Amino acid sequence: MPAIPESTKTSLAQRLTLHAREHWPQLVTVHVRYHGQFAYVEGQLTDGARLPLMRLRYGGSATYWGLAVHTPSNDRYEAAPWFTGTPQEALNLVCDLYVTSIDT
Repeated sequence: MPAIPESTKTSLAQRLTLHAREHWPQLVTVHVRYHGQFAYVEGQLTDGARLPLMRLRYGGSATYWGLAVHTPSNDRYEAAPWFTGTPQEALNLVCDLYVTSIDT
């Protein structure tokens, strides 16, 4: 699998940050780190705590990504093989699971 190009890394972080700002007020920002074909995304809560959310898998397209959802109970990423979508759609999915119940 291809590594994530630098231009895609930049645009991914910008798109996720903007989307979180517009749709998830419980998050101050998102942090993205990269390893090979993966982008690991954490949300920073208003109290400063960081919440691991997901791992995106780059498959050669800056638009469509694979997803693995972080599961706090075992601190692992569980693949969602049924998901191929935009990073913003992935962020909405995991925030619906983990962030919706957090007060702003």
